[in-house]
Amino acid sequence: MGVKGDRLSKFSVLATEELVQKLAMISGVSTKKMFGGHGVFHDGKMFGIVDSKGAVYFKVDENMVSTYLDKGSTKHGRMPYYSVPETILNDLDALKIWAQNSIEHSKK
Repeated sequence: MGVKGDRLSKFSVLATEELVQKLAMISGVSTKKMFGGHGVFHDGKMFGIVDSKGAVYFKVDENMVSTYLDKGSTKHGRMPYYSVPETILNDLDALKIWAQNSIEHSKK
């Protein structure tokens, strides 16, 4: 997401559409426009964000931070969301695992 009041960007829209297609194997995934980007939800619980520049972030618990950092992820501000690297976004099996981990964490 971006700053409150930001306009929705084409980068966010395209990245969100692509992410939703890639996560189609997980039922219950939806999105909502928020602050120039999108929130990514599973059964009503937010587990990810796509910022106004089209970068994808997943919610991460303390046990997963090192895995994300080892792959080159960066933290999104003060929120517990870390960027999902291109290598993961382009590997559907890995993306599914990362998304499912984030979904499980978002339910706690």
